[in-house]
Amino acid sequence: MHLRTSAIVLAIRPHGESGAIVRALTAEAGLLAGYVRGGRSRQHRPVLQPGNVILGDWRARTEEQLPALVAELVHSRAPMFREPLPAAAFDWATALTAASLPEGQPYPPVHAALGGLLDAIEAAPAARGWAVALVRYELLLLAMLGFGLDLERCAATGTTENLAFVSPKSGMAVSRAGAGGYESRLLPLPAFVRTGGAAEWNDILDGLRLTGHFLERDLLHGRAAEVLAARSRLVDRLNRAVA
Repeated sequence: MHLRTSAIVLAIRPHGESGAIVRALTAEAGLLAGYVRGGRSRQHRPVLQPGNVILGDWRARTEEQLPALVAELVHSRAPMFREPLPAAAFDWATALTAASLPEGQPYPPVHAALGGLLDAIEAAPAARGWAVALVRYELLLLAMLGFGLDLERCAATGTTENLAFVSPKSGMAVSRAGAGGYESRLLPLPAFVRTGGAAEWNDILDGLRLTGHFLERDLLHGRAAEVLAARSRLVDRLNRAVA
């Protein structure tokens, strides 16, 4: 196995005395793990940061062997980790991706969307400039992994108009008329989720509640649920930014 390509660093785990196992997302091969010799050294630490873009060279003698990885820095997002809100967003987006995707399966739309989201956070540290993109990225991950929401028509009436809620059980949209007094049991459906465009803060937070419910239920269960702590930190910071 030999692959040399650009990748987004997602996660770094210590291995041995000074090495590290790095998981990174490529466009053509999906999520890949690799062992970086001396990966925890002062030399490698600035390169192996979640969100950084690297040129990775993965080599292994067999498909079953963990590849050795040599990483060259292409673009560093390390300066953004000095800002609490962008840092929390980077932590969550990369941890979510690493925990959700199976290894070795390409998801080019996910790679492109994650790169776009990280670029947006870097370009506009204020969350107003990227929070909508974060909700859309979470929706994309759900859809690509087989847990997409059905937001085209009302589950109760079949109408395509006045869709205002989502069933937490089925993931299907529900209209105001179809809610029939059960609004408190449903999740709000912000208009921007279906139609695009900008959104007010209340709608963004509703969008995060919507995606958070299905991420926790369908993707982040078992050991992967540990990454939800990163999402909680981000949402807390967003709520403080709005207040």
